[in-house]
Amino acid sequence: MTTEPLAGTGYEAPHAESRETTEGRVFTVTGGDWDEFLDETGGEERVVINLGPQHPSTHGVLRLVLELEGETVTKARSVIGYLHTGIEKNTEYRNWTQGVTFVTRMDYLAPLHNEAAYCLAVEKLLGIEVPKRAQTFRVMLMELNRISSHLVFMATGAMELGATTGMTYGFRDREEVLHLLEFLTGLRMNHAFIRPGGVSQDLPEGWQDKVKAFIKVMDERLPAYEKLFTGQPIWKQRLKGVGHLPLDGALQLGVTGPLLRAAGIAWDLRKVEPYSGYEEFDFEVPTSTDGDCYARFLLRLREIYESLKIIRQCVEKMEPGPHMVDDPKIAWPAKLSIGPDGMGNSLDHVRKIMGQSMESLIHHFKLVTEGFDVPPGQAYAPVESPRGELGAHLVSDGGTRPARVHVRDPSFVNLQAMPAMCEGGLVADVIAAVASIDPVMGGVDR
Repeated sequence: MTTEPLAGTGYEAPHAESRETTEGRVFTVTGGDWDEFLDETGGEERVVINLGPQHPSTHGVLRLVLELEGETVTKARSVIGYLHTGIEKNTEYRNWTQGVTFVTRMDYLAPLHNEAAYCLAVEKLLGIEVPKRAQTFRVMLMELNRISSHLVFMATGAMELGATTGMTYGFRDREEVLHLLEFLTGLRMNHAFIRPGGVSQDLPEGWQDKVKAFIKVMDERLPAYEKLFTGQPIWKQRLKGVGHLPLDGALQLGVTGPLLRAAGIAWDLRKVEPYSGYEEFDFEVPTSTDGDCYARFLLRLREIYESLKIIRQCVEKMEPGPHMVDDPKIAWPAKLSIGPDGMGNSLDHVRKIMGQSMESLIHHFKLVTEGFDVPPGQAYAPVESPRGELGAHLVSDGGTRPARVHVRDPSFVNLQAMPAMCEGGLVADVIAAVASIDPVMGGVDR
């Protein structure tokens, strides 16, 4: 057991041998009368414990170091870095299009938002405008992704607090989203589908029916969450007044997304700094002034309804046209098509570039292996991910690879609010507070 408590009190721990470590003083408990021990310490007893990184409620590999006095948390600190992947550095060794394959793996519950932020920054450096159809397609994909992320938040949060029915509901409905995303993009997660200049492929045949069927299923199932959670007294007792973060604290700590909106500010980049045509969509930004775990839960549930509203409008607004910018030096793989086996290029395209046009073959080879040049400069493009402001800061030296990529991930920034939300509360409330932040360690340790 690791303790910090007794430094400076003159107590030398006669019943326990001790040694100093990087985490503080470690005592080897050998016995002694408990009542005498309490008298000698003046009733003060503080214990330092590790929660995670292997704990199932720490959302991956987050480590929390908690100082406890009884069941009350007196100090809380987060320790990160156990999942570090070096994604930002890896992108410097790939061309601009290949970078999408890396960034999509950061916040792995919102991969399409990672891709969108990165591609918006590349397009800002290139000075190009994405076709209208591709923009609407991107919006639809991101809102589907927002729904799936919020469902995971509710499922994992419910599981951590003992509401296993909520966990099965959440993951059941997330599967509906992933099936639809697989139909639209070819993959359930880590799609690498949003590319600089547009999207990888056009919408598949029959997409409207699939999307409408999904909306119908969600409309039928969402009321069950209201019945299961909002009217549940135990759920309310576990969340109401827990993990409180007032507006001034949220602003000072720089948190964004549902944490900030639950404290009272309707700050949503889709409204305040629209991108990808969001200014043309009609939707609301749910807010609350309670600033506790229960408010964050209700707010995310309301956001699912708003995302469904946006997806409905995407189906209506989707106009015919190209899905990639009309520039053969950038558009990759705009002129490639999927073969009958669902993979690779069509035989017609291979026959053309291999047998009829040496120029096409050379261009195809150089575009795939080297990539396109991006004018020198730097750009920052933010999007509203399910967790808050997700921004990509890209620096180009004029070559075919990024000189520097840095991502402002909301999980990383929001996580620093954890001590403010947990200190003074109970250990059980730490679980609820961390769940309400909804951190994804792939984004924190990118």
